[in-house]
Amino acid sequence: MPASSVPRLSPAVVLLFSLASALAVGNVYYAQPLLEAMARDLAIDTALLGLVVTLSQIGYGLGLVLLVPLGDLLDRRKLIVGQTLLSVLALLLIAVAPGRHWLLLGMGLSGLLAVVAQVLVAHAATLAAIEERGHVVGIVTSGIVIGILLARTLSGAVADFAGWRVVYLLSALLTASMALLLWRVLPAQQRVPSGASYRQLIGSLWDLLRDEPVLRQRACLALLSFASAMVLWTPLVLPLSAPPLSLSASQVGLFGLAGAAGALAAARAGRLADRGWGQTVSGGSLLLMLLSWGAIALTQSSLWALLLGVVLFDLGLQALHVASQSLIYRLPADTHSRLTAAYMLFYSVGSALGSLAATLVYAWGGWLAVCALGAALNLLALGYWWTTLRSPMIQNCTSSITLSE
Repeated sequence: MPASSVPRLSPAVVLLFSLASALAVGNVYYAQPLLEAMARDLAIDTALLGLVVTLSQIGYGLGLVLLVPLGDLLDRRKLIVGQTLLSVLALLLIAVAPGRHWLLLGMGLSGLLAVVAQVLVAHAATLAAIEERGHVVGIVTSGIVIGILLARTLSGAVADFAGWRVVYLLSALLTASMALLLWRVLPAQQRVPSGASYRQLIGSLWDLLRDEPVLRQRACLALLSFASAMVLWTPLVLPLSAPPLSLSASQVGLFGLAGAAGALAAARAGRLADRGWGQTVSGGSLLLMLLSWGAIALTQSSLWALLLGVVLFDLGLQALHVASQSLIYRLPADTHSRLTAAYMLFYSVGSALGSLAATLVYAWGGWLAVCALGAALNLLALGYWWTTLRSPMIQNCTSSITLSE
């Protein structure tokens, strides 16, 4: 169907996509401020406490590979609503968990099913007209960022008032309501059976990475940029809570809200990508992230410098993320779910490696060494982006990967 004949998504539907994504991804992050209360209630040993969050992240990574690609094989409307309803069951399992084993099972399942947020991004990109695709992806991505930020803040507030189990009961209620809304609003897809097996579907992720240079380039940029993000966020609590700053946990948490600036910039970055400025946005974003480390390095002497650095860094990070998604979604619509899965898998690997490297480097050389590592990763990403400018224009790329092959 020509781009001009594709009906535009209404602002209300785009907002629904964004809210649904925020609610889905929030399920992975509710637990972070609740760990102590969970441990006390269920007699979880301190050494095992990290598993509560880790299993959610492992589940999310598995979901990217095992569930998100299904959007290229099945009716995405049914897939989205089905995953959302299963998320309700996982949340209820957490809320009523009688012991740690049930809690850990529920956490793993909630992480696995939370990847519906990425199915929503791919579906929104497919439904949007080509000339507004970047803008729509930017708004939905903003929902994911805001969901991550608010999940930690709201879960802590609700738990203080009513207990940690109520957090998951409320989320289950909201998620069930969202499933009903999505079923009523999302259009059904008329898919032609491809005859492909699930194994062929998953195997084609590698084929896409091999054959689509745009996907490879953007996946590598995602790995490097989100590794640098975790280098910033993972050890940040350590210099802030240590003398001379000695901030409380709630005060440290306020710096995370500065990341909302990145969410606000995401839609604008998408509009620029729609106008053909995707590569320019990418280069400017990487340069902004690199420069931000100069201010971040002054953390122990100036909290204002840290605030400025965090805002600049997250502006660059989210703008790059949206520009990358806008560029890869120019490839054929029947590959969008697999493109999302492959791209976000590199994002997850980069995040994990960044977190691990940050803690080791901080123990070895302190905060300035962490800042040097983060700046080095951004410099490497900027250099890599520069080399991609010699590649063929992305607008001329077409995918040869079909499920019927």
